[in-house]
Amino acid sequence: MAKLDEYRQKIQDLLTELASYGSANGEVESQLIFDAVRDHYQLVHVGWRNHHRIYGCVVHLDIKDGKIWVQHNGTEFDISLRLAEMGIPKQNIVNGFHSIYMRQFTDFAVG
Repeated sequence: MAKLDEYRQKIQDLLTELASYGSANGEVESQLIFDAVRDHYQLVHVGWRNHHRIYGCVVHLDIKDGKIWVQHNGTEFDISLRLAEMGIPKQNIVNGFHSIYMRQFTDFAVG
């Protein structure tokens, strides 16, 4: 349980940091969505830019079977590497946005 609590806190810290960078456009809001009961975590952008609706998931992380799954990374940062730098073992980080076949060629968990 302590490991899960640690992972939850590190995910929330990382997403909060990313959200603090904000958007270049003040009309687009960065929203954090934390579901610590079901272990789903997202950073989304919501708003308007030049009369066009902006809505999209920037980062989506889950905790499944004791591992952090990076489901989507729409940033320029290597989220998996950042998590490893925060002390999470690479064997507990899964790049879910890669196919199972491709995951075997990374330093991170396959699943």
